[in-house]
Order: sequence, then structure tokens, then C-alpha cells
Amino acid sequence: MTSFSQYLGQTYTRKLDSRVLSLLSEIAQSASKFANDMRLLQHEKELEEPFEKGQIGSSAMAYKRNPMRSERINSLARHVVALSMDPNMTASTQWLERTLDDSANKRICVPEAFLAIDSILILYANITNGIVVYENVIQTNMMQELPFMGTEEILMNAVLKGGDRQELHEKIRVYSMEAGKEVKEFGRPNDLVDRIAQDETFGLSKEEILQALNPNNLCGRSPNQVTDFIQTIVDPILLKYQNLLNVEMGDVNV
Repeated sequence: MTSFSQYLGQTYTRKLDSRVLSLLSEIAQSASKFANDMRLLQHEKELEEPFEKGQIGSSAMAYKRNPMRSERINSLARHVVALSMDPNMTASTQWLERTLDDSANKRICVPEAFLAIDSILILYANITNGIVVYENVIQTNMMQELPFMGTEEILMNAVLKGGDRQELHEKIRVYSMEAGKEVKEFGRPNDLVDRIAQDETFGLSKEEILQALNPNNLCGRSPNQVTDFIQTIVDPILLKYQNLLNVEMGDVNV
């Protein structure tokens, strides 16, 4: 391999630092997106971060189990993304030779970015190794919204029985608004299925509507796509770095 050391002097283009921190920023962005999703789903009580024995979920409310690790990831990721601007500015303002404004800045932003990413990945691994999934809550939440999300399936089944698409589409729109009002204004259960079943224009019984709303028939290729992605993308990466993954993560306090 050709060595470039003979071509280097006291200074080098700070675009190299920019590229490095840009990559670290991308890691931070992905981790922050994961942490946001985790926090939202924990709020819905569908997923939960691992909760250590004796852990305090909130200093004020003893019953709470706040997603503290995900919140830390968001905080650190925000710092890394902000740090990635430092070498961009340095590279764009570098003079003919190295000056203290770029070297001093580098000594701050580059180490801090690497240290923050290291902490982010430790937290990331800790969360993913112990995520708790509440399947019954997921099922309840899904079934509450499923009648709305499955109206197209209901419409197609009604059309197959001879119904007029435009007429039925308008009725579904009206019934959906009315059912949504019952849920949002009065806190009542979603009764969209009952409204449609009681309308003879659709020609569908309640049992037929519920059959059309079977979640297993509405998810497309999602299960296969997830399996394919894990087998073709994720598993080879895990196999390549399995020695590093064998390092056991303990309690994390960052």
C-alpha cells in the first residue's frame, strides 16, 4: 500500500476531521431516532427499558419508570451533532498554514465526539439487551385503531358484494368521523365496526368485518422483510464482530 506520510507536512486539510465527525454525527442521529421511538413507545406502555433492581424511575413520583437511558442518548447525540459543526467551520476557514484556531478547536471537538459516541453505544447496547415488550398493551392499542386503518379493506369487501364504491366511501368517512368523536370527546370505545355492520348498504355482517380486519392479513410482507433483513444484513455483521459482542455490559451510569 502506498504511504502518504512523505507528502504530509505540519498541516493537513481539516476536511479529514470534518469527515470523521460527520460519520460520528450519523451514528448519533440514528441512535437518537431509536431513543425517540423508545421513549414514545414507553409512554404508550408498549415497550420499556430494562429496569434495574432498586432503580429510581423519578425523583418526584415513585411509581414512574422514566426511559432514562434513552433520554441520555438523546442528550449526548445532540451534543455530537452540534460538535460536528466545529470541523466544518474550521475546514472552511483554514488559512495557508496551521494556526491555533484549528488545532485548539480540534483538541476539544474530536475527543469529546468520540467519548460521547462511546457512551451512546454503551447505553444503546444496554437498552437493546433488555427491552421489555408488553404484547397485550400493543394488541389493545392496535385493536383500538384498527377499524380506522382497515376501512379500505372493509370498503373492498363491500364492493365485492355489489356495493357502490363512491357511496360506501362517503358513508365510511361519515361513520369514521362519528366514531372518532365518540373516542376523543367522550372516551368511549371505537364503535366504527358496529356502525358499518348496522348499515345494510355494506352487505357485511359484524363477523365478516372483523374477519377483514384480521391484523395478520393487513401487514403485507412486513414479517418476511424483517426476517430477510436480519438474516442477510444483521446476522453477518454480528458474526463478523462476535468477539466484541461477547463483552458483557454491566450497569450503565453515564
